[in-house]
Amino acid sequence: MQPNVTTHSFTDGHAQAVALAERIAAGLQLGLATRGRASLAVSGGSTPKAFFACLARQVLDWSRVEVILVDERWVPDSDDRSNARLVKSTLLQHEAAAARFVPLYTGDASPEAGLATAEARIEALPRPFDAVVLGMGEDGHTASFFPGGDHLAEALDLAGTRRVLPMHAAGAGEPRITLTLPTLLDTASLYLLITGTSKRDLLADALLGLDTAQDYPVNAVLTQQQVPVSVYWSP
Repeated sequence: MQPNVTTHSFTDGHAQAVALAERIAAGLQLGLATRGRASLAVSGGSTPKAFFACLARQVLDWSRVEVILVDERWVPDSDDRSNARLVKSTLLQHEAAAARFVPLYTGDASPEAGLATAEARIEALPRPFDAVVLGMGEDGHTASFFPGGDHLAEALDLAGTRRVLPMHAAGAGEPRITLTLPTLLDTASLYLLITGTSKRDLLADALLGLDTAQDYPVNAVLTQQQVPVSVYWSP
């Protein structure tokens, strides 16, 4: 079965960021027009910063848009490693300052303790999402689907019913909380934002199922047939 993936390549990161921001804004605008509310799930890390900066200046009724992360480190937004901190400082600015941010971190002692609250927050969002934007690590993880994660199989189970799960893995650093694959696929559009030749090559290996690449967690996203995946890549 061929992966349901289309790749859009750009000469530089700015062109990539502008193109994706315009595409996402159009999707949010459609959601607002059809149901009066819109929802967007985004990834943290360094890669989406330029995209966030472009998206923040897109003109639409952000007051009716809800933004959530696809995953989060279990740290408060005062921590430099918080994905929520990144989103608030780069995306929820300018036009997008009016958007409502829905955090996954709850302040509880652990992701397990905060699971019920996080799941209730997700259930209250307008779904399907209008767009989900994923990233990818050098180890082939996406969201908090880390190789060796303690809840990886459950998180990737397309028949699973959980919206969110905790995740502990050697490569994850802090304990994490992540939307599950069925939750991520409950979307009108799905994007994978990556930069650099090493990630381009890793993605190519994953799409071809070469050697250990067939075991990368991101493969679960690439090989599912439920929602087309649009890859946005730049050097």
